[in-house]
Amino acid sequence: MRTKTGTVVPKTGTNVHLEADVADYRTAIAAALRDELGLTHRAAKTAMRWTGASERTVKYWIAGERGPSGEHLIALARPSDIVFHMVLLLADRHDGADAE
Repeated sequence: MRTKTGTVVPKTGTNVHLEADVADYRTAIAAALRDELGLTHRAAKTAMRWTGASERTVKYWIAGERGPSGEHLIALARPSDIVFHMVLLLADRHDGADAE
């Protein structure tokens, strides 16, 4: 049996504290989605239609367990002003933190 190589990257080096930023991002996007769509089954179906993502994936986003990345985030920001503004707020907040 052949084992897969290259699937695990060892965690070494300097910790950049991205975990807190990622948690803030997930929480913020989840809140924006809940404000825009609510917590119904229809909310998940709407986000699925917007992004093409699976139902399970969208439910993770709404619960704040995971956050959308790349194409999915852009697809969410197009029809949702709340998500769009949340992304801008997050970008502005992190841009100011880099200047310090």
